[in-house]
Amino acid sequence: MELDRLDRDIIGALVEDARSTYAEIGQRVGLSASAVKRRVDRLRETGAITGFTARVEPAALGWTTEAYVELFCAGKTSPAEIGVAVARLPEVVSACTITGEADALLHVRATDVRHVEQVIERIASEPFVVRTKSSIVLSRLIDAPLITTHNGSPSIT
Repeated sequence: MELDRLDRDIIGALVEDARSTYAEIGQRVGLSASAVKRRVDRLRETGAITGFTARVEPAALGWTTEAYVELFCAGKTSPAEIGVAVARLPEVVSACTITGEADALLHVRATDVRHVEQVIERIASEPFVVRTKSSIVLSRLIDAPLITTHNGSPSIT
């Protein structure tokens, strides 16, 4: 689906605050509330908007430690097989296949370093995992949503 400037502006407003009313968004982008609603409905129907969610500070839930874990897998382990295995672990908040030596990269959130170690032990026990390499996050420098604002005008990145 091709998104025009108004679609992008509406998405930008929703990313910044998904609780904004259609009237508030309309005032911001120069449309009526009903026009915004029609566009949001269309964006949802076409899959451009996949849902609405709350952003929660992980520390508020006790998840104060995070790590990135590289997986090195045996043979021709499929991405689907990796995905099924790591999806069982609630501490794995994202996973992707990557270029380079490792087969996959996992983002792990945990309560402390010992908890990260336990998660890595569970990951390493999967039969297809040859080895792991992990890095503990010391501080988060940039934690941007899927939108950036340039000169007061939101744009999807």
